[in-house]
Amino acid sequence: MTMVVERAGLDELLGRLAARGYTVVGPTIAQEAIVYDELRSTADLPVGWTDEQDGGHYRLVRRDDDALFGYAVGPHSWKKFQLPPDVRLWRARLGSDGSLTALESRALPPRYAFIGVRSCELHAMGILDRIRPAERPFVVAVNCGQAGGTCFCVSMGTGPVADSGYDLAITELLDDGPHRFLMTAGSDQGTSVLAELPSRPAEGRDEDAAGRAHARAASQMGRSMDASDVRELLFANLEHPRWDDVGDRCLSCGNCTMVCPTCFCTTVEDVTDLAGTTVDRRERWDSCFTIDYSHMHGGAVRTSARSRYRQWMTHKLASWIDQFGTSGCVGCGRCITWCPVGIDITEEVAAIRGDDR
Repeated sequence: MTMVVERAGLDELLGRLAARGYTVVGPTIAQEAIVYDELRSTADLPVGWTDEQDGGHYRLVRRDDDALFGYAVGPHSWKKFQLPPDVRLWRARLGSDGSLTALESRALPPRYAFIGVRSCELHAMGILDRIRPAERPFVVAVNCGQAGGTCFCVSMGTGPVADSGYDLAITELLDDGPHRFLMTAGSDQGTSVLAELPSRPAEGRDEDAAGRAHARAASQMGRSMDASDVRELLFANLEHPRWDDVGDRCLSCGNCTMVCPTCFCTTVEDVTDLAGTTVDRRERWDSCFTIDYSHMHGGAVRTSARSRYRQWMTHKLASWIDQFGTSGCVGCGRCITWCPVGIDITEEVAAIRGDDR
């Protein structure tokens, strides 16, 4: 079921989802970046903004139109809702008789509707769901009409057009007619919601405009990676001198793992009050770039930046396939953009491939 919805119909969509009991979350602007937060109306969207991205570089700049989804991706990913960064698992209190009483357990998350999910992010959500299953949200995907400076989803086979995993998929059309959206239903729920919106059947000119937008995004990839045999390549080059080079540049800050939509390392901490009578057990995001993450009896296993970067990259592109049957990289480019020193995973693969030892 494919229909065309005019610009005003997007507010109707948000209202319909809210009326069904969903907490509607999507892209908005905060702290000079595009982040994911609760939406009340389309006025909260990054109207007329795009992002300028390169290695270690991110800026918001004005567009010359009123596009609602005219950007690539920001520092946030949908992982923050699938795997929240800080969760209280349980709380307990120590009684005067030495007994321990459980006060509360982990709260249930809201029913989410995600607006503006890119194809690469859909793939990331599917990958993460294999590792940490969560309640499925209502997903409104957005097919890309332009690519970012660090995008390489075409190389990873994850975009720029959503092929599954959505309830509604949108292509924003800004040329050859008024501002409008080509909407395709991908589920029974999506069909039901789309039927409630003011719309008309898609025409040939709408389909043609969408095709041009998709082709434009595919041709604009800022990066590329030959991922055909990357698993074998990395496993055969575990002692390649390139690891020394990247280890000298890496700050072990963990930015790449924080912004990555599939990294799932966590730690569990017990936090007590000053009196020692109440304790919270919390699960928090962690990173394989922290030296303590590999700590075992006797010390840390990966003590150098070289070893930690190699662990991250070979897990992401190689051993992840052995564990979960797919690559852990979806080509969103966030790890390149948000690395303070501009380390580029596509460049590292190319460098190792150029001197295959």
